[in-house]
Amino acid sequence: MTTKSRTVRESQHQTSEIMMPEHANILGHVFGGVILSMMDKVAAVAAIRHARSACVTVSIDRVDFKEPIHLGDLVLMTSSVNYVGRTSMEVGVRVEAEDMITGRRRHTNSCYLTFVAVDRNGRPVDVPALVPETPDEVRRHAAAQERRRRRLEERKAETATKG
Repeated sequence: MTTKSRTVRESQHQTSEIMMPEHANILGHVFGGVILSMMDKVAAVAAIRHARSACVTVSIDRVDFKEPIHLGDLVLMTSSVNYVGRTSMEVGVRVEAEDMITGRRRHTNSCYLTFVAVDRNGRPVDVPALVPETPDEVRRHAAAQERRRRRLEERKAETATKG
């Protein structure tokens, strides 16, 4: 596998799906698990495109649903690689719900997922460096570095308390 660098744009992914009865609870709101599954898939596409390797989800940061997504809404998701370590990547996902009759879109939630690129035996492999190009990408990259630093501190603290 090559370790040449890649831009954010090269791996970004967008998808959409209309929410049908099998996605909703008895109130007509889409199950959170349906949205989480869609988020994992859209993020995986960005991670795999960036790494050009199989990738596994290792964590999903806090997910807060700002408002319900309704039966009949079109759910739109955009994923972008925000940060790359040696074998891991943080992928951000933005979720919007569109009322297709009125055209009104609502930002319902966002979250960050961490993936690790792996070989056929499940061992981590190096991934290409990330080249943020736009001011937004540079800002997201810096914020992702800070989140990574906090995650590593939390993991270290958890390990210390278990020992």
